[in-house]
Amino acid sequence: MFLCALVSACAHYPRNDALQSYRPEEGYRFDALQDGDNTDSLFLCLALSGGGTRAAALAYGVMRRLDEVTITWKGKQRRLLDELDCISSVSGGSFTAAYYALFGRRLFQDFRARFLDRDVQQTLFHRVFYPGNLVRLLSPYFGPIDLAAEYYGETVFEDRTFGDLIASGRRPFIMVNATNLASGERFDFTQDQFDLLGSDLATFPVARAVAASSAFPILLSPVSLFNHPQPPGFALPDEYKDAEQDYFLNRRRYQWARNRLSLLDKAERPYVHLMDGGLADNIGLRAIDNAYRHGFIRHRLNDGLIEKLVLVVVNARTEAQDEVTRMESPPSLAFVAYKTATISMDNYSFETIEMVRELSAERVKAQQVVAACQQRLAERCPGAPGLPTFAVAVDPHVIELNFEMISDPQRRRYFLELPTTFALPRPAVNDLIAMGGELLDRSPEFQQFLMGVVPKR
Repeated sequence: MFLCALVSACAHYPRNDALQSYRPEEGYRFDALQDGDNTDSLFLCLALSGGGTRAAALAYGVMRRLDEVTITWKGKQRRLLDELDCISSVSGGSFTAAYYALFGRRLFQDFRARFLDRDVQQTLFHRVFYPGNLVRLLSPYFGPIDLAAEYYGETVFEDRTFGDLIASGRRPFIMVNATNLASGERFDFTQDQFDLLGSDLATFPVARAVAASSAFPILLSPVSLFNHPQPPGFALPDEYKDAEQDYFLNRRRYQWARNRLSLLDKAERPYVHLMDGGLADNIGLRAIDNAYRHGFIRHRLNDGLIEKLVLVVVNARTEAQDEVTRMESPPSLAFVAYKTATISMDNYSFETIEMVRELSAERVKAQQVVAACQQRLAERCPGAPGLPTFAVAVDPHVIELNFEMISDPQRRRYFLELPTTFALPRPAVNDLIAMGGELLDRSPEFQQFLMGVVPKR
């Protein structure tokens, strides 16, 4: 008993390292990655939703189809997947996103064997009951999520860190999203976010970020981080200074900045505890929306670098049969807890997608209005100076893929009722992978986009 107490007292989750010096041009940031043959002019981003193995397999199928599509852009032929610039992911989708970012085309060689075809749930359950792990779990500083992160690191991600992503220097840039349990705000594993923690993301395990992104409440414990003092030379970026003045002009940007800057209060917030990213945004689109409004996408739009902006949202949402409305007795506490954690996800996801659609439509409309006004001005006042205009007329495409697109009711019901677990039979995984490509081909928005990048035969 004494030895057990001693071992459990020593068990502690891995501590995220402090940042030794502030270098805003370095670390895991979009601008620090090289584009190589990837062009900014065709800017492609994926948003991969949560949903366990179901979501990971559907995302895999979509990415496999993107890899099969050959386009011609700026006179060069290439795979469409090679133009992928960023991936924002949540929960199950984070496994596929992180694997591709780390290993590239190995995704299509061994990701199935390493993750999709494994019964991850059963393996984790057995690991909990290993004698050594049972003792470790007695510690208040070590929980099931820490065991899960160890397992993901050993069997899926080869214990790679974000330093490996920095060293590769290649796109896509991934934004693995979790939820700050204290504020309910989205938390992404980027150096911009870790700067506010005074922490170095380079040494942080990718598997641990994915574990935080998929730490479903009640079933798993949070991933915890130390909120370190700010390093020497730290200066608040201008975007935060500007946003703090935006209360009356841009309430959304003001609130974003205030929530993030709360991490600078180390005395009040010495720790950060993270849960499943789906609690804040179950489709991963909010990170891309943020980059569009005042991040790396906005900067490239302002500089006239982006001509086609393509956002593909892989939404693996389900629609289980509603049994609760057929019951006379009140549902169980376990059912209520589950619904409380998930009930707002689908409605919120729908509104997020529509918001981004409207945002892209506003850009197109603004471009059309400026062009029409300029034409009228030239006709009526030939010598007048030109109007302020956009650096380039952007052609945006927002492509959502979900199971509602399936026309056959029985087949649609089959996919909508697949469970949100980390264990699916191989036939179901096969079906999901095939459906990913089918949904992409069926999308009218995707076909419209292809008309401008695939030569006619």
